[in-house]
Amino acid sequence: MIVALAVLAGIMLLHRLACWRYRLPAVRIADDAPALPALSAMPTTRPGLTGVYALDDARQAFAARVLLVRKAQTCLDVQYYIWHRDTSGLLLLDELRKAADRGVRVRLLLDDNGIAGLDPILTALAGHPFISVRLFNPFVIRRPKAIGYLLDFRRLNRRMHNKSFTADARFTILGGRNIGDEYLGASEKALFADLDVFATGAAVTDVAADFERYWQSDSAWPATQFLPVVADGLARFDAEIAALKLTPLARDFAHVVREGFARRLVSGELALEWAPAVLLSDDPAKGLGTVAEARLVGTRLSHAIGEPSRELTLVSAYFVPTAAGVAAFASMAARGAKVQVMTNALQTNDVAMVHAGYAPSRKPLLRSGVRLWELKGTDPAKRARLRFRRPSAQKAGTIFRSNGSALHAKTFAVDRQRLFVGSFNFDPRSVRLNTEMGLLIDSPVLAGRLHSMFDADISGVAYEVRLCGSNLIWAETSEAGEIIHRREPGTGPVQRLIIAMLMHFPVKWLL
Repeated sequence: MIVALAVLAGIMLLHRLACWRYRLPAVRIADDAPALPALSAMPTTRPGLTGVYALDDARQAFAARVLLVRKAQTCLDVQYYIWHRDTSGLLLLDELRKAADRGVRVRLLLDDNGIAGLDPILTALAGHPFISVRLFNPFVIRRPKAIGYLLDFRRLNRRMHNKSFTADARFTILGGRNIGDEYLGASEKALFADLDVFATGAAVTDVAADFERYWQSDSAWPATQFLPVVADGLARFDAEIAALKLTPLARDFAHVVREGFARRLVSGELALEWAPAVLLSDDPAKGLGTVAEARLVGTRLSHAIGEPSRELTLVSAYFVPTAAGVAAFASMAARGAKVQVMTNALQTNDVAMVHAGYAPSRKPLLRSGVRLWELKGTDPAKRARLRFRRPSAQKAGTIFRSNGSALHAKTFAVDRQRLFVGSFNFDPRSVRLNTEMGLLIDSPVLAGRLHSMFDADISGVAYEVRLCGSNLIWAETSEAGEIIHRREPGTGPVQRLIIAMLMHFPVKWLL
C-alpha cells in the first residue's frame, strides 16, 4: 500500500513538473494579408456583411479545405477537436506541410483528446520552421491517456470542441465537422451527416482574432513539450504519404478536388449569401472553468433564440436538454411557436450514454407540443445523403437528405430569419464544459431553407416520435404508407435494456 501511494505521488509530482510551461512569442497576423489570388474574382468585403456558402456535401467540404490551403499566401490557422490519422486526415496534414514548404506560416491547434496515433507526425511537423503545433488541455501521460483523468480530471474533462479552418485571415470554414474519413464522406463503417459554412467578409476577422485568443490562452501548450522526438520524422511522414496516395480512396479524394465545385470555388463563381453574421465563441478560459455564465456561448444562444414568434427548428446530433431546457422549449410551444427538433435515433447515436440522457425528455417535450424527429438508420450499402443546399428547379424545397448513418450537424433557425451553424450541441457538456463556437447569421434565405427542410423532406429521412396514450411510438413514412414502430426502431432488447439502465446513472451533467 505504501509503495502504491509512493508511486502515485511520484506520478503526480512528474505531472506537475511537466506542466511547467513556456510561452512562445505571439505571431501577429498581418493586417495587410492579401486575398487568395485564385479567389480574387470573389468579392471578399461588403461593409459589415459576411458572404456565406453552406457546405452540406462532405466531399465538397474536403475539397474546400484543400483549396484554401493551396491558395493561402501568408498564414493558415487551423483549430479542431478531432483529427484522425486516416486518409483524409493525413492528406490534409500533407497539404499543410506543403504550404509551409512554400513559406506559409501554419498554426495547428488541436484538442489533445482527439488525436489518437498522431503524436509522432505532429512532432515531425512541429519541427518544420513554418509550422507550430499546440495542444489544448494536453495529457502529460501519453500512454495510456486515461491515467490523466485520475490525476487532473477537472481540467482534462474540459475539451476544446471548436472547429475552424482559416486562410490568410480572409476566408474560413467552420461548423460541425471534425477531420476524419467518417466526417468527410469516406468511411466504410459510419458516415456523419454534417454541416459547415465557407465564409468571407466581416465575420472572418473575428474568427482570426478568436483563433489568436485560443492560441495564446493558458490552455494551449506547445506540443513539443509533451510529444517525444522522432528521428527523421518528416522523412517517415513523406514515406507514409507516398504510400497512402497510391490507395483508391486517396485517388478519390484527389479527384474531388478537381471537380466542378472546386473550379467554382477558385474561380469565384460560388453564389454567396451576403448577410450580417456574428461569431459566437466561448472564452478559452472555459477550458479551465473560469468563465462567468453570462459569457458562455450557451447563454448567448439562449438570448439569440429569444422568444420565437413563429418557428424554432433545431438540429442537434447530441440533444440532452436539462429541466430548464425542456421548460424553455415548452414555453415557446405554449405561446404558439412551431418548435421542431431533429436528433439521432438510438440506432444512429454513436454515444449510448447521450441517448440515455436524451430519452427521458421526450415525453415532457411531446406533451408540451414540441415535435421530435430522430434520424433513421441506413444500410451502409444504401446510404442516402443528408444535404443542406439550394432547392433545385426540379425538386423545389429539397434541402436536407440523408448523408450518412448518424447525424453530427449542429444548427438551428428562428422565425425564418436567423440561422446558427457551429459546434454547439444542445447538451450540458456544450453548455458547461467544452468550449464551442459558431456563426449566427441574420439571413431569411438560409434560415428559410432549414425550416423548409422540415416541411418538405424530414419525414423521408427521420422517424417522428409521438405519444400514444402514455407510450412512445415512432412513425415512419414509406412508399407503402405510414409504418408505426412501438419500440425504438432498429434496436434489440439488449440495447433497450442497456439504455434503460443508463438512464438511472447520475451523469447527465457530463453528457
